[in-house]
Amino acid sequence: MKNESGVPNSRLEFIRDANVTKKEERTDRMEDYLEVIYELIKQKGYATMIDISNYLNVSSPSVTKMIQRLDESGYLDYEKYRGIRLTDDGIKIAKSIHNRHEILAQFFRMIGVDEEIANNDAEGIEHHLHHETLKKLEDFMTAMKDKRSPNKD
Repeated sequence: MKNESGVPNSRLEFIRDANVTKKEERTDRMEDYLEVIYELIKQKGYATMIDISNYLNVSSPSVTKMIQRLDESGYLDYEKYRGIRLTDDGIKIAKSIHNRHEILAQFFRMIGVDEEIANNDAEGIEHHLHHETLKKLEDFMTAMKDKRSPNKD
């Protein structure tokens, strides 16, 4: 049951609402692929199917299938034997996921979590955080950093 503001009144309703199955335009897995392709292109100048397969620990046929799906969705341009190029939309999404990861990992490190654990946890959460929550987290971290740094007056 929801109150007059439309907010669920119980934990069960929060769980139910979070698990409503909607047809999403973009899945977490698609975002993982875009992020890996983006990082590979940043590091090497290109991304191969084999690299993607290795970094995501998936089979080559799975990579081919997802690359075709991302191409059809307009997130990348793929021509067989010519390579993979992210579109502007693909780059935008990859940068957004990268930024989400960095903010989360930085927050976890700030509260004393080990680097590796911070990155693993950020990887698991980065797709599920609402943009408002991310902004508030970023504001909180900035305030904490400002609080810690000595006055420059």
